[in-house]
Amino acid sequence: MPGGRPRAFDPDAALDRALEVFWRQGYEGTSLSDLTTAMGINRPSLYGTFGNKEELFAKVLERYVGGPGAFAAEALEAPTVREVAERLVRGAVELTSGPGTPGGCLNVKSVHACGPDSAPARQAAIDCRKAGETALRRRLEQAPDLPPGQDPATLARLLHTITDGIAVQAAGGRPHDELSEIAELALRALLPPDGSAS
Repeated sequence: MPGGRPRAFDPDAALDRALEVFWRQGYEGTSLSDLTTAMGINRPSLYGTFGNKEELFAKVLERYVGGPGAFAAEALEAPTVREVAERLVRGAVELTSGPGTPGGCLNVKSVHACGPDSAPARQAAIDCRKAGETALRRRLEQAPDLPPGQDPATLARLLHTITDGIAVQAAGGRPHDELSEIAELALRALLPPDGSAS
């Protein structure tokens, strides 16, 4: 029989609970006690399974991108530029202000609310966001229906700026219906229905 005691907890479930805590409170606003309480484990178990707080946060970011934030990668599979933009912007509204979700975006909170002592966590969030923007830019570069006059890199940055703005507003308590209205107005201004560039 292999040595060692079996884990008395489900690492995947514990990671999901850590994600929710970080999402609600941000990286700096989350203490190790907050994490161990939410995850239902002690500190040695946390360190032994996930590493330190910074390493745990990196795992949480990965889970966030592949879980609640998966709509962003899925949006890139849409057949048209307009649909890519719509899925990204509307998805941001649902992610940041939908029922049962913490207000705002884990990535945006971590970029804007980390001090010098938390620079590695902040950088991890920045790198995660850059990867998403790069993937979007590459998708737009390959789009035959990109509106005339639109630069793929600039459009990718603009869409990320819009979704970030939605996340900031959601974290500040702006309700879902108002964010939905803002999202639709932004989409109409950015990519008018007749296909002409604004």
